[in-house]
Amino acid sequence: MVERMLKFTNLPQKTPEKRAVSLRREDFAEIYKEFDTRGATDQASRCSQCGIPFCSVHCPLQNNIPDWLKLTAEGRLEEAYEISAATNTFPEICGRICPQDRLCEGNCVIEKGFSSVTIGAVERYITDTAFENGWVKPIRPSRERAESVCIIGAGPGGLAAAEALRQRGYQVHVYDRHDRVGGLMIYGIPGFKLEKEIVLRRTEWLIDGGVTFHLNNAVGETESFAALRARHDAVLIATGVYKAREIGGPGVGLPGIVPALDYLIASNRKGLGDNVPAFDDGSLNAAGKKVVVIGGGDTAMDCVRTAVRQGAASVTCLYRRDRANMPGSLREVANAEDEGVVFTWLSAPEAFLGDDHVRAVRAVRMHLGLQDASGRQSVEPIAGSSFNIEADLVIKALGFDPEDMPHAFGEPALKVSKWGTITVDHRHFMTSLPGVFAAGDIVRGASLVVWAIRDGRDAAASIHQHIQQRASVAQAAE
Repeated sequence: MVERMLKFTNLPQKTPEKRAVSLRREDFAEIYKEFDTRGATDQASRCSQCGIPFCSVHCPLQNNIPDWLKLTAEGRLEEAYEISAATNTFPEICGRICPQDRLCEGNCVIEKGFSSVTIGAVERYITDTAFENGWVKPIRPSRERAESVCIIGAGPGGLAAAEALRQRGYQVHVYDRHDRVGGLMIYGIPGFKLEKEIVLRRTEWLIDGGVTFHLNNAVGETESFAALRARHDAVLIATGVYKAREIGGPGVGLPGIVPALDYLIASNRKGLGDNVPAFDDGSLNAAGKKVVVIGGGDTAMDCVRTAVRQGAASVTCLYRRDRANMPGSLREVANAEDEGVVFTWLSAPEAFLGDDHVRAVRAVRMHLGLQDASGRQSVEPIAGSSFNIEADLVIKALGFDPEDMPHAFGEPALKVSKWGTITVDHRHFMTSLPGVFAAGDIVRGASLVVWAIRDGRDAAASIHQHIQQRASVAQAAE
């Protein structure tokens, strides 16, 4: 180990090379180039192999990161992939879109002067190499089970559960209202962070492994929730949260003020070759416009960087706190700044100006005040500090809330929290309806893809336990 590892003392941190800003502003291709073998091996060898791996502790999936870093440094990539895939359904996707600076890399114990190990880039390299070499095999259960499980939602949580249940031999049926598999991974996350071929590759892998998809199927409309419960031995609700949080203020209803997800879906659909009238008529297209994005999370970063690529005349991000208090990845902020986005910190909208279309955002300067109960500083407006920002398109990226699930599914007995998320027993993911489980954002609220994967895998284990217990009771009664 001493020979191969601990090289952070003489090797600097190096991320994969980025494409030139002038090139990446022109298309939606991923901005990072691939590691070559030498680059990945060198960066993996910087791992200190510490006794308590805080990178793993702070990964929602508790990935065995030091183990696959060591195997990569030793050139044992197929074994590295097997270790990585054992805890993560989509390591190549997490390697691309996880905010590693807030999770694994941000908790690397290497002295800050040396900078952390580039965990995400190595993770991506391992699985991309595995696909190239045919090491990623379709799911082949040791035995097939007669029981079937219905999963509502083909996003990361639902797909992670589908893989885990299929590995156990269940007949897995995934229902989704969209025409493609992937949820926000296909429609919400832009290609410059996650090229769609990566998601489609995993979709084919799941299909080859025996997972059945029912697309263009809005449960509660196309098919009743009650019918699905009757047809399957268990149901998992993994729909995510999509309803945009609203913003107040005079003029908020003016044309030209749009929700972030509507904007991102239009852009992604256009990139996938779909007919998108709202993009073609300009209502969800930033080309030539002065764009203001309100919010400071990863969705806001996706919006500002999409607007740049669509040819916006200018792009401004308006955020009520400062850079240090942004909820999104600071790496994404840096990428956005490189691409020409202007950040207006400590500012919040108070009105939207215009007659028949938005023409400006009136904002007010904010001051960080005392910490609240969560430890986060409050924000307070500064009197007399209002100013205007010209805008032809305003994008609201303030987060997401759940749909009215009991109403949508026609199941008033499905209990929800005061926030509208589905209430579950957090040990077993069971809802108030017997045999019905829920996981991911629809339970925890809008969160990260990696947390949805964790919840999906854990919920699958609980579903398996539930079906096994029910079978044991039935046998005992015979």
